[in-house]
Amino acid sequence: MTRRIKRIAPLQAGKMLGALYACMGLLFLPFFALAGVVGAFAQHASEAQSAATPAPTLLAGMMFGFGILMPVFYGVMGFVFGIIMAAIYNLFARWIGGFEVDVE
Repeated sequence: MTRRIKRIAPLQAGKMLGALYACMGLLFLPFFALAGVVGAFAQHASEAQSAATPAPTLLAGMMFGFGILMPVFYGVMGFVFGIIMAAIYNLFARWIGGFEVDVE
């Protein structure tokens, strides 16, 4: 049996995509935290050789902070673009029909 998706509720799509993208941001969190820790260790190693500028410490802190904020940022952007994309889908579905799916 073939069914057609004529409309997607924008707010519900935004909530779903926001939650999914926040989870995806959690997957990236360890990599950015690791980059921040590696940057901090690299700064300590360069201090032992010469008088280094505080830029590596700043960069390490920024990477760690970005890693912490990434799930929040991804979640918010997923919510916003989920609403926008559902509204665009609804507009096009009126003109050319929606997705057709087979259900049993």
